[in-house]
Amino acid sequence: MTISLLDWSIIAAFFVISMLIGVYSSKKAGASAKEFFLSGRNMPWWLLGVSMVATTFSADTPNLVTDIVRTNGVSGNWVWWAFLLTGMLTVFVYAKLWRRSEVTTDLEFYELRYGGKSAAFLRAFRAIYLGIFFNVVIMATVSLAAIKIGGVMLGLSPIETLLIASIVTVIYSSLGGLRGVLLTDFFQFFIAMAGAFGAAIYVLDMPEIGSLDGLLTHPNVVDKLDFLPDFNDWNMIIPLLIMPLAIQWWATWYPGTEPGGGGYIAQRMLSAKDEKNAIGATLFFNIAHYGMRPWPWIIIALASLIIFPNVSDMQEAFPHIPVDKMGHDLAYSAMLTFLPAGLIGLVLASLIAAVMSTLSTHLNWGSSYVVNDFYLRFLKPNASDKELVFVGRLSTVLLMLLAAILALALSNALEAFNILLQIGAGTGAIFILRWFWWRINAMTEIAAMVISFVVAIFFEVINPKIDLISIPEGQEYLKLLYGVGITTVGWLSVTFFTKPEKDHILLSFYRKVKPAAFGWKKVLDRYPQEPQVQGQLPKEIGLMLVGSVMVYAVLFAVGFWIYGNILAATLSTIIAIIGALIILKSWKGMK
Repeated sequence: MTISLLDWSIIAAFFVISMLIGVYSSKKAGASAKEFFLSGRNMPWWLLGVSMVATTFSADTPNLVTDIVRTNGVSGNWVWWAFLLTGMLTVFVYAKLWRRSEVTTDLEFYELRYGGKSAAFLRAFRAIYLGIFFNVVIMATVSLAAIKIGGVMLGLSPIETLLIASIVTVIYSSLGGLRGVLLTDFFQFFIAMAGAFGAAIYVLDMPEIGSLDGLLTHPNVVDKLDFLPDFNDWNMIIPLLIMPLAIQWWATWYPGTEPGGGGYIAQRMLSAKDEKNAIGATLFFNIAHYGMRPWPWIIIALASLIIFPNVSDMQEAFPHIPVDKMGHDLAYSAMLTFLPAGLIGLVLASLIAAVMSTLSTHLNWGSSYVVNDFYLRFLKPNASDKELVFVGRLSTVLLMLLAAILALALSNALEAFNILLQIGAGTGAIFILRWFWWRINAMTEIAAMVISFVVAIFFEVINPKIDLISIPEGQEYLKLLYGVGITTVGWLSVTFFTKPEKDHILLSFYRKVKPAAFGWKKVLDRYPQEPQVQGQLPKEIGLMLVGSVMVYAVLFAVGFWIYGNILAATLSTIIAIIGALIILKSWKGMK
């Protein structure tokens, strides 16, 4: 493909603006560690919400969706659509609790909720485990997407791509802190969306596709369009729909969709002006992320089945791409090579934006763990703000370097997604219950973390070699089921065989966060003078269900309008509007 001067100008302007935002934010970001990592806790919902959407619009996300659609059809997306349920639970139940906690990071929560050496160990270990190990894996998958885009669209080698993508990102992330990340995310979000929609519209006009009708009636596509898997095929319905909706959404931990909120989602809730801004940010995020944004990616993925029906067709078209980087997920980038001058510049800028927004968030988030939850807490408690900001900037650079090295060894985004799900299998219920059940202690979380990791290593590394537990082909979901079952039994056993947290720790947490009292009743009954917060948990769970139906209705309405199914589209739209009205009416009563 040919990159014109106009295209290069658009890309160059994008880089310059991103850098300028980092420089503009650097003075405030350097004032203190809280400014660097939380922007002074004064951010509005719309900026935080757009930042959440921009962060989850990573360059590997359209690649992942393309892989799913080409392999399992549109209905295969339930493996991540199901996470809307935990997203809505965070909106209506946990957002305000996080904001009330007033911690700097979600790991600081551990020494608010638990006490003693076990809580300190948990905080320190998770700071390294999540802030470095897990975070680097996530950034490596994003970098892998950048490698594939750079290789297909620009003919760059993996190392050249990583150098270009990482240097600019590291500079503005380390200079501007979270404020710089949020402002850059806001700018990059609109570039990313314009590129995605522009590319989808152009692809539909390609002669080989022959308009939207031509796409939807093509024999390579017609069997990929259903929103739900074939209910007559249990080998499809169980892994693609039943497992995600029945177990995966609440039982697994995955960055950006943590049960009960966490990670960079918690970081943004903690930086909100107040509780309602925290709720508004997460609500906007879930509507945009699940309800509206997937369709340009899905359209391009479906179109790729016409242009490149098989992986071998892409291999033939792009012989310079290494064999280990070739897969169905490459089809998204391959389709973009057909775009004309001007639009290709916008799309490239949008993909660069997707890479940079995700990397910058993970760099700042991971650095916050290293600085606040390890360096300040355990290595140098008296460190000055200037020193903490310096360590934050240094760790930003080192995290990017580690991610780039790992990216060179990865080959497939879906593979990494499944491994991360397996590592977190069985831990999700703890993150939901620990706010509302007094009996959960630090040893509960340590046990779950260790057991889930060991089980994941067994199924992903050891078992394929010794075949101790047979996993039939097409039933890989059994690994997740085993992981959830073993880990859940393990952490429940440890919970009841270890001592509960001391009463003064539990009461201090309860007074500060004010969760609903029913799960704390056994402790509160020992202290009659303590007021028991009744809360609005039944109403909040009801709103979570209404919100989930509303967003799924938006998702299906957009799809049905695209498919030309007027009756289904109209009904879905009406359901979405009714859900929105119920939430708006209930908003004033939320507290």
